[in-house]
Amino acid sequence: MKKTILTIALAFIWISFAKAVDPAYEAAMQKQIKAMKSIPNLETSQQVTNGFIRISEAKNEEWLPLYYAAYNQIIAAFRFEVDKDQYFNQALDLITKANQIAPENSEITALHGFAIMGKLSVDPASRGQEMSPKAMQLFGKAINLDRENPRAVTLMAQMELGMAQFFGSGPEKACGMARMGLDLFKKEEAKITDSYILPTWGKENAEAVLKSCE
Repeated sequence: MKKTILTIALAFIWISFAKAVDPAYEAAMQKQIKAMKSIPNLETSQQVTNGFIRISEAKNEEWLPLYYAAYNQIIAAFRFEVDKDQYFNQALDLITKANQIAPENSEITALHGFAIMGKLSVDPASRGQEMSPKAMQLFGKAINLDRENPRAVTLMAQMELGMAQFFGSGPEKACGMARMGLDLFKKEEAKITDSYILPTWGKENAEAVLKSCE
C-alpha cells in the first residue's frame, strides 16, 4: 500500500514538473529575445513584437511574451519615426493583459511606469502634472514589490533626473539611485545563464544617468 501511494505521489510530481518545464516555449522565447537585441529598423521591430504576441497566444498563461511585446513597442516608439502615442498605448494594452496573468508583479509594474514615462515625453508641458506623479507612483510600487529589481530602481533614477533637469535642481538623488541600480545589475548578472528568459535590460540606462553626474 505504501509503495502504491509513493508511486502515485511520484507520478503527480513528474506531471507537475513536466507542465512547469516547456522546452519549446523556452526555445521560442530565447529566439525572440535574441532577435530583439539586434533590431535594425521598424519593420524588424514589428516582426519581433508579433513573434512575442504569437507566443503569448500559444501560451496564454505566461506573462513574459506580453511583457516583451510591450517593451519592444516602447523602445520602437523611442527609436523610430512613428506615432509615439499609438505605440505607447499599444504597449499599455499589452501590459494590462500581462498584469491580468501576473498581478502585483514588479517587472510588469515598472514597465507600466516606463510606458507612462514615454507618453509623458511626447508632451511634457501639458502632460507633466498628470503623468509624472503616476509614473513615480508605479516605479515606487515596483521597488516595493521587489527591492532587488534593478529596472525599477533605474527607471526611478531616470525619472528623478528628468524632473531635476525640468525644475533646475541638482541630480544627486537620481545619481544615487542609478548607482544603486548598477549594484543590483551586478547581482542579477550572477544569476543569468544561456537559458535565462526573465528581463535583464536596463544597465545602459543606469550608466547614462550616471554620465550626467560627472
